[in-house]
Amino acid sequence: MARYRFEEEEHTMFRKSLRKFLEKEAVPHYEQWEKDRLIPKSFWRQLGDMGFLCPQVEEQYGGLGLDFRYGVIIGEEMERVGASLTGVGLHNDITVPYIEAYGTEQQKQDWLPGCISGEYITAIAMTEPGAGSDLANISATAVKDGDHYIVNGQKTFITNGINSTHVLVVVKTDLKAEPKHKGISLLMVEEGTPGFTKGRKLDKVGLHAQDTSELYFEDCKVPAANLVGEENKGFTYLMEKLQQERLVVALAAQIASEDMLEMTMDYVKSRKAFGKPISAFQNTQFKLVEMATEIELGKAFLESLIEEHMAGKDVVSKVSMAKYWLTDTAKKISGECMQLHGGYGYMEEYKIARRYRDIPVAAIYAGSNEIMKTIIAKRMGL
Repeated sequence: MARYRFEEEEHTMFRKSLRKFLEKEAVPHYEQWEKDRLIPKSFWRQLGDMGFLCPQVEEQYGGLGLDFRYGVIIGEEMERVGASLTGVGLHNDITVPYIEAYGTEQQKQDWLPGCISGEYITAIAMTEPGAGSDLANISATAVKDGDHYIVNGQKTFITNGINSTHVLVVVKTDLKAEPKHKGISLLMVEEGTPGFTKGRKLDKVGLHAQDTSELYFEDCKVPAANLVGEENKGFTYLMEKLQQERLVVALAAQIASEDMLEMTMDYVKSRKAFGKPISAFQNTQFKLVEMATEIELGKAFLESLIEEHMAGKDVVSKVSMAKYWLTDTAKKISGECMQLHGGYGYMEEYKIARRYRDIPVAAIYAGSNEIMKTIIAKRMGL
């Protein structure tokens, strides 16, 4: 079952255990979660009980102290079930690492055990109605008032927004900073904080079970002790952590592509036209061969990228390449696979229909693919 050359026996056993758990506790319920437009909090607690939340966290805070390879396995197996489980990866590999890297000892003691158990569910709030990829121009503010910050502003498209208990909010703490990005800080806002309200659960084209919402802050009084890292250093922290976030998105796109190819292979072998299986037609064979080739290339690239990332290397350019290329490839493959399913591919009862509507947003979030190309171009000296 090992997917990569760097997987050792314990990783393979972990993957088998997780897959068995998901086949019992997620797969049978996934369709209902899609209809409910929400994954129940009870599932998060099950994940925590089994050790599938934040396994990389140090043992002193209740974690298992495992390496990033385990995070890769969790992300891949979640995606294999369905893209709406992406919030687990955001919690494990994107939000919680900010606490691990920049949090105080007290913050780690207060927050990490709950994040590991599933009692706490995290989100990170960057995007605003008027600011997406342009983080330097966010308008949410946090003004120091004694031992508190007074937060005002609005965030949108927040993954885990409804279920979240702890939201890492990107705010402006120095409105006069030049350049503007030097005035950004990170504040952890906890559910129930006066002045913090969750808006509507957004009705998306895809990722139906993944709760995504708007968040509002109106004279929201947040303890100064909830500042994560140093004041006005938030943009630097974001830049340091976005490499892993984009790698996680690329991994999910790769698994989605593999899943789509697999289901389409099964379909064309069983579906007949003009007296023979669709798989017997040369056009079908060529399409499948082309997709299989792109998928193998993507897997090889990702494998080397994961190893370099774990070694602490600067792979920002390569991660940006992987993020844009693999998500664009997955979009293309979704269209090809739906076409090979014929009219049935447009029916909700077929998984390819769900994949077709779930995958496009991967080219938008975690930095749009156009932003990825801009980053690469800049680092090429263009």
